[in-house]
Amino acid sequence: MTTSEIATVLAWHDALNAADIETLAALSSDDIDLGDAHGAQQGHQALRQWASSPRETTELGPMYVHDGVVVVEQKGSTNSALAFRVVHDHVTSVFRHQDLASALAATELTESDLVT
Repeated sequence: MTTSEIATVLAWHDALNAADIETLAALSSDDIDLGDAHGAQQGHQALRQWASSPRETTELGPMYVHDGVVVVEQKGSTNSALAFRVVHDHVTSVFRHQDLASALAATELTESDLVT
């Protein structure tokens, strides 16, 4: 685990909540992958469109980190989880899962990867 990966994800999520699209793009690789159960998109243009759509502000819950993969529970009116891949202080992919258990299963992270 590195504090760099954690800091990158926290800054990325703060930029998303603040609708600070320029900071969000600066923290993301040019070919960032964005996905959920309904499909995937790639690149800064897709990120800008996605981040510009109306969304509720969320808080982050427990965070799990291992080898550049960060899974974090997202708490809002409905809880979900985000799985990030971070390379050289840039988010290269983010995938929204319906819950923390499915995000951990998909990334093969376990309770031993919980950041305390």
